[in-house]
Amino acid sequence: MDLKVLVSKKGTRVVRATDLYQALALPEQHYGTAVRKWLNDVYEFPDGLRGPIRMQDYAPRKGVNHSIIKDYYLSLALAKNIALRVSSKYKRKVALFLRAAEDAGRTLAFSKEQLTNLVELTKAMSMVSCQEASSSRHLHLYCKRNQGSAENWWHYRASILGYSVAGLRRRLRQEGVDADKLSQRDMLQMRDPLELIRIGVIDHFMAQDKDEQFARHMGDLAKYLAKEMELDVFDDQKGGNIFAPEVKPSLLSNLQQEEIRA
Repeated sequence: MDLKVLVSKKGTRVVRATDLYQALALPEQHYGTAVRKWLNDVYEFPDGLRGPIRMQDYAPRKGVNHSIIKDYYLSLALAKNIALRVSSKYKRKVALFLRAAEDAGRTLAFSKEQLTNLVELTKAMSMVSCQEASSSRHLHLYCKRNQGSAENWWHYRASILGYSVAGLRRRLRQEGVDADKLSQRDMLQMRDPLELIRIGVIDHFMAQDKDEQFARHMGDLAKYLAKEMELDVFDDQKGGNIFAPEVKPSLLSNLQQEEIRA
């Protein structure tokens, strides 16, 4: 996607209105009218329902080779709102890209609460029940977007995780292991158990409709935290484990729900 995220002198992450318009593939002849409407509409911002505020949510782009086309810098929040509002077949793709850019900006510096939440999520994902429930929620959302079909699910999931079941089997065969009858879970449990925690966290965020890049980033970070905390993966469905980490009961209950709540 040719939509570049820029950083202003004040550190605000922005996109150009002309770039956003092009990414949405809207009619060129309607650009001026559309942008005027964008800047005078009402959207839902984190601080409430309101119109865009000049020099806060947008700012004129000056000195563009004396072009007669007016261009603007738009905050990511405003650009995302615009993308969701317009009639374009690319609206979801653009909105997800912008939301991922927002998330990436926020995760560069975790607050104490955000880091605590990720640590708790990582601990919970050491339990097979949470991993399987997250996978089920992710699959449920995938099917919902594909007219109820799970076709190509494993190919799609492999593209997110960065490897396939067949690829894992090949690696284990090269290491002298007969993996023909092993599931993905069995192979990872044998080769890299903490990868199951990474997958659980990725599934968790994908089920929340997060961008793939953001979900992978959080999964990678969770795997790092799991290693630092010396976590083990265990099947809590087969009984208790005296070495299991303590997890907030409310979080555990929510994570073990297999269906996406409306």
